[in-house]
Formats: sequence, C-alpha cells, structure tokens
Amino acid sequence: MEDIVGMGIASDLLAKPGVIAVGEYAYRGDRFSYRGALTEEYARMASIMCRATTMGANMEGAMFEALRSGSGLHPPRGWVVHGPAHTVCVVANMFCLLDNTKASINDIVGFMCRELASVTPDMI
Repeated sequence: MEDIVGMGIASDLLAKPGVIAVGEYAYRGDRFSYRGALTEEYARMASIMCRATTMGANMEGAMFEALRSGSGLHPPRGWVVHGPAHTVCVVANMFCLLDNTKASINDIVGFMCRELASVTPDMI
C-alpha cells in the first residue's frame, strides 16, 4: 500500500481552510501516518477509530446490499462524522480532521473522492 500522506494529497488538503490534520491508516490496523496539528498519540487513536468505523460501515453496507440488492451502499467509499466543532471525513483509508468554523465539508469530501477514486475498496 502506498503511503498516501507522503504524496501531494496531504499537502493539498492541509492547504485548504479549516483542515487541522490528515492521516492514513492501514486496513489491517498495523500502521498509520499523519501530518498536521495532532500529537502522535491522538493520531494513533484517530487511526484506530477510523479503521473500526470503516469496518462497521462496510458491514452495514453489506447488510443493506443483502436486504436490497443494488442499494449502492456496498462497498462504502467513506463516511463523515460531523460534531459541533469538528468533523472527521474518511475516504478510502485516509482521514481528514476539520474545524467546522473554517472548512467546507463539501469541498473537502469532493476533493478526497476525486483524488482517492482509484483506491480499491476490496482492502477492507
């Protein structure tokens, strides 16, 4: 698996208004990398949370697909958790932490979807 954070995607995301940090987690859970205003421990916890939530979203998408074939929810490409002050956006195995007062969720998610479109979802 390529180190996405080492590529231009992370730099491009970090240059966008309201982006606090960008990271990548391994689907198998054995490594992570990040850039931005996070401590190493916080980034490690974020990567664990993102991996666990991605696995849950994958399971739920599979359940929807089993109930209604062609639902379009499996395999999931990502997810978003929007809180009162911050938002976490995940596409493929990359996460982005946003400040809600400064960032545009639509712009960030759109950019991530375009840039990570070639990452295959069969890794989960």
